[in-house]
Amino acid sequence: MTESLFTPEAPAFDDDASLGQYAQRAYLEYALSVVKGRALPDVADGQKPVQRRILYAMSRMGLGFGGANGSIGAKPVKSARVVGDVLGRFHPHGDQAAYDALVRMAQDFSQRYPLIDGQGNFGSRDGDGAAAMRYTEARLARISNLLLDEIDEGTVDFQPNYDGSTEEPKQLPARLPFALLNGASGIAVGMATEIPSHNLREVADACVALIKNPKLSHAEFMQWLPGPDYPGGGQIISSADDISDAYATGRGSLKVRARWVIEDLARGQWQMVVTELPPSVSAQKVLEEIEELTNPKVKTGKKALTPEQTQLKATVLSVLDGVRDESSKDAPVRLVFEPKTRTIEQQELITTLLAHTSLESSAPINLTMVGLDGRPVPKTVRQMLEEWISFRQTTVQRRSQFRLDKVLARIHILEGRQLVLLNIDEVIRIIRNSDEPKPALIKRFKLSERQADDILDIRLRQLARLEAIKIEQELKELREEQGKLEDVLGSTASLRRLMVKEIEADAKVFADE
Repeated sequence: MTESLFTPEAPAFDDDASLGQYAQRAYLEYALSVVKGRALPDVADGQKPVQRRILYAMSRMGLGFGGANGSIGAKPVKSARVVGDVLGRFHPHGDQAAYDALVRMAQDFSQRYPLIDGQGNFGSRDGDGAAAMRYTEARLARISNLLLDEIDEGTVDFQPNYDGSTEEPKQLPARLPFALLNGASGIAVGMATEIPSHNLREVADACVALIKNPKLSHAEFMQWLPGPDYPGGGQIISSADDISDAYATGRGSLKVRARWVIEDLARGQWQMVVTELPPSVSAQKVLEEIEELTNPKVKTGKKALTPEQTQLKATVLSVLDGVRDESSKDAPVRLVFEPKTRTIEQQELITTLLAHTSLESSAPINLTMVGLDGRPVPKTVRQMLEEWISFRQTTVQRRSQFRLDKVLARIHILEGRQLVLLNIDEVIRIIRNSDEPKPALIKRFKLSERQADDILDIRLRQLARLEAIKIEQELKELREEQGKLEDVLGSTASLRRLMVKEIEADAKVFADE
């Protein structure tokens, strides 16, 4: 069934199709639309369709953060305006679903590198929901430039939107592999995905290493990308072999533990303060677990607490006096655990809490996504990066060809102007005396139609001697750029050098600890 799900074109039904045939076909079409159109990210840009549409719509609305050239970013607008534009142009689904996707892209505890700069209440990791879309405001975050900057340079294919009134990109020209940077989570029909986020510097280094040496062994590759880097922090306690196996197969599970510090107080007192939590764990969840341990409820059908509940309660209460949540704007996570007495061994309290709460939990890995061939399949981390490198190579080629065409067109125009300036008197005479100056100019100076149109549109003040110097200077710069672009397009080694240079430059700007 899995194979038939992804056949490009299933035969149309005839009028005598049985209910079983119809139901099978309808279910397969539904499954495919969920898998590729909703739940799984694309290996090229790391986005699901709704995320891609939100980013593209915000870009077209002029909500960019500002470019590397120093251009000033846009003011944020009401999220309701963004959602309305996304629904009206690209994504004819529920407004709450679109807003939920926008909110997630603005949460620094959901995405390692948030793509949207949100203002207002966008929820908390304790499960508090975001304010309604009429209250919050949004614009693109600075890092979203890596996804959108090259979109108008012929880098990606476009397709008609749902009603054919406009076009939307099939993918975004991602300058870094966002599938690994921000990860993804989704449940489709018959398949799911759980991609952890990673550190930008490590991912960039791994890409550069693979571009320079495609035959890198798995062990060498793991030196560049040693493991995930979760948005909310936490420390991975799984062994390097476990991480390596998960990366080599595309499936696995990692043990992640909270981070804490011991704070010394007056008169020999101390307290344990948790500052980072494992993924999908909130301070609220830990508090509820402590409440359940220290004040257990009688199970359904029982008249009293079970011996296990009683023993667990006594164990926890023997080392823990109280717990409080001091999380705030300045400290996103600050859970304070007070020991029963100051003589309690610190390790005893820590071990008890880790054993019986979510301060230590498992984080699944399932690297299923839509590949460059359009098929949703599980991949290894290396395969993900290799496919992204292939995609990036194509986008750089297409961008270079686009820019070369522009440069050649400009050179063509300037060469025509240069010719005119050398014969300015004759050109003026032809224009004054001829009923049809355009064919006369083309015949006399062997110009193209485009050059002749440009000369006839030119202003007299652009024919001064100073203009000739400017044209000469611009032509020199354009021919230098032409040489560089032709070198990139004509040499795979030059193309890969440029890719490495751009990845390293982007990593320098956006990398963090």
